[in-house]
Amino acid sequence: MLQKTSRMTLVEQVALQMESLIESGTWTVGMRIPAEPELMAELNVSRNTLREAIRALTHAGLLKTKQGDGTYVCSSSVLGAVLQKRILRSDTLQTLEVRHALEREGAHLAAQRRTNDELERMIYLLENCETAVQRGDIDGYAMQDMQLHQTIIGASHNDMLIELYEHIAETLQDLIITLARREIGTVYLEIHRQLVDAIIRQDADSAVAAVHRYITESKIAVEAQGGVEREEE
Repeated sequence: MLQKTSRMTLVEQVALQMESLIESGTWTVGMRIPAEPELMAELNVSRNTLREAIRALTHAGLLKTKQGDGTYVCSSSVLGAVLQKRILRSDTLQTLEVRHALEREGAHLAAQRRTNDELERMIYLLENCETAVQRGDIDGYAMQDMQLHQTIIGASHNDMLIELYEHIAETLQDLIITLARREIGTVYLEIHRQLVDAIIRQDADSAVAAVHRYITESKIAVEAQGGVEREEE
């Protein structure tokens, strides 16, 4: 049976406006939102209404208030906040399995849909990974490796997949960097060359096989070293 619709309260309207600023990227993750007096004037609401809206978004996982400092954006969407909480309750091997599922499908679609510009970006990032390995630049390799995987997912041209991966990568950034530091070396580099080459040739099966190989290597490394501990905030 249909229910009578209810109008949103003022607090809900304010929270929705602030949520829109976050999801649109106007307020980015890590940014301190404007001070209360500025927001009160801009939204034309009382301090209590504003604080209730902030409290609601904090409970949803989008904002985080630091005593004496201000309120910061800590997730780019409600979906991202939910995934963050769930991932932080999971062990490293489980998160690698989720990453495997997303990157496997991303590579499969990228091999079919990639553009020439996206290919150039992948080759550029792969070359940067190779240079970083030669120099022994672990942090440089880790960052270029992350960007390479994000570019491949972007080349899938599947908006939902891209959004899911962005949220997971955002939550697992420290973990991915830690794994990339362990992965630095000729074996992983060669697998990544095979992955990019498969996407260039539009060989979806070979691209999927390459993803499977480097995730398997990562799992072996994690199991051998007793897992990866996440830093507490």
